[in-house]
Amino acid sequence: MVKFKENTMKSITRILTKPNPLIANSLLQNLFSRSHPKHSSSSTSIRSISSSAYNYTQLESVPKESVDCVVIGAGVVGIAVARELSLKHGREVLVVESGPTFGTGTSSRNSEALFCVRGRKLLYRYCKEHEIPHEQVGKLIVATRSSEIPKLDALLNRGIENGVDGLRLMEGYEAMKLEPELHCVKALLSPASGIIDTHSLMLSLVGEAESHGTTFSYNASVIGGHREGNKIQLHISESSALKSWDASSPLHPELILNPKLVVNSAGLSAPSLARQFCGLDSGVIPTPYYARGCYFTLSNVKTPLFHHLIYPMPEDGGLGVHVTLDLNGQVKFGPDVEWIDCIDDISSFLNLFDYSVCKDRSKQFYPEIRKYYPNLKDGSLEPGYSGIRPKVSGPKQVPADFLVQGEDIHGITGLVNLFGIESPGLTASMAIAEDVAAKLITN
Repeated sequence: MVKFKENTMKSITRILTKPNPLIANSLLQNLFSRSHPKHSSSSTSIRSISSSAYNYTQLESVPKESVDCVVIGAGVVGIAVARELSLKHGREVLVVESGPTFGTGTSSRNSEALFCVRGRKLLYRYCKEHEIPHEQVGKLIVATRSSEIPKLDALLNRGIENGVDGLRLMEGYEAMKLEPELHCVKALLSPASGIIDTHSLMLSLVGEAESHGTTFSYNASVIGGHREGNKIQLHISESSALKSWDASSPLHPELILNPKLVVNSAGLSAPSLARQFCGLDSGVIPTPYYARGCYFTLSNVKTPLFHHLIYPMPEDGGLGVHVTLDLNGQVKFGPDVEWIDCIDDISSFLNLFDYSVCKDRSKQFYPEIRKYYPNLKDGSLEPGYSGIRPKVSGPKQVPADFLVQGEDIHGITGLVNLFGIESPGLTASMAIAEDVAAKLITN
């Protein structure tokens, strides 16, 4: 446990009231980052936090600090929210991240493709203004058999309803002229889709947020909270202490923060964390679902086979095993869908998941890819990477949209919960940040 000395607490009070990002970050790192646990790919035991894990009688002795805004989670959405609140609304923001740096979860394990309409416009503009590497390559959604054409028509109509510009249905021969390696009977062209260097984007957003007073505290975990009046107070612990918790002894926070505004942008752990907010109606928290997806890369290819993103018809739980490109022209296929059961709280809080990709899984990829790329050779797929998508709809259920949940839903002033922020969360990140700020900033 970190021992909070009186003079240290006085320093924190001064820094958080009038933040100097360099000094504040140094102090917070001393408090929460004295140890830097190595990333673990799997959890050795099932450890879930329940209300009985807390010894509430001991909370009175825990140091408490008042802060302006706390954003929980430094993924791309959390970073965008912090930037929005500090840059455009002048708020003093503290970002609490359980990992050793920003973007270690879902944000760094996606296809880096851009889809969402409003978010895409904001992101393209931001990338141009800040020289973030990106490319508007376009996307082809393909029907590989005649029975899929009605679904393609439905996607076109839905896209038009949602304001997507430039959509065009193409005959198979037209699409195959654009992409000679492609096989399809019909295709839907979305010319505005693109790809982006996610790390460069997050690095730029972090820099802007910090330059406007945001402080990032890494290796620190929000382990719960309680309702005080009509506000949420947050319970903070070192991530290393949470990782070593034996699940039998009381879970004791090392610091309690009393923020005016809270944004739960914890990604995979957002629903689990919300359930640890004593006083928040659990009935408004959606049941979480988790879908693991793997990517494989195409080996021994000297020139790019494709110049557009290629998407088959969407499948249950995902968009299908599709072709995505990086800015170096490397072709990647994925993700597939593997539903995961029984994720424990500690694993979700600390991102202790198995992200390895088994080479044998490629056996499931070859027949899916050959539906639209019949010339795929045996042995040409190499394991790439994997990610886990946080969902609010499960297997065989109608896909659900993001949930940006404010006071009008849960009744707690100054709290926004973000649930199910999966694809296209990267594209939508700046639009989500605007929406969050609109819910929190009422004047």
